[in-house]
Amino acid sequence: MLVSSGTTTESVWFQFFYCDMEESEDVPKDFIKLKSEKLSVDEVSELVVSPYCGAVSLFIGTTRNNFEGKKVIHLEYEAYTSMAETEIKKICRDVRQKWPSVKHIAVHHRLGVVPITEASVIIAVSSPHRAESLEAVMYCINTLKASVPIWKKEIYEDEYSWKENKECFWANSEK
Repeated sequence: MLVSSGTTTESVWFQFFYCDMEESEDVPKDFIKLKSEKLSVDEVSELVVSPYCGAVSLFIGTTRNNFEGKKVIHLEYEAYTSMAETEIKKICRDVRQKWPSVKHIAVHHRLGVVPITEASVIIAVSSPHRAESLEAVMYCINTLKASVPIWKKEIYEDEYSWKENKECFWANSEK
């Protein structure tokens, strides 16, 4: 069937579909995940890669083997999951207001036991230029620690301690 001089219905549909795919394939996205399995730096960084961006910035928070002279065996994380996800979504919205050129944001946080050297949190941000993604990653981790209901317990050789984030707004308001 000809639509206009030499154009078939199939080619019009293909052009429409192809153009629509091109425009919608790289719509800004937020990837938020709280999980008990090991986090993957490759997986998180691949989520934010975009042909429109020249920068992917990452923050990887890992479990260290010591704290104030005590040997850390591992960490354990607990969360108020639905509230944590809501707060992380707010952080993503704030990032997009502060840095409109940011394309994709991924925030993955581990729950449960996290052994020494493994990642507790991975944050990735893509943007056309490095300054925006670097600033946005720093904002994400600082705001996450200050406002998201995720709690950390450090397990030592002979004791344990629930850690309070010094940045946490509700801890500071009680003092």
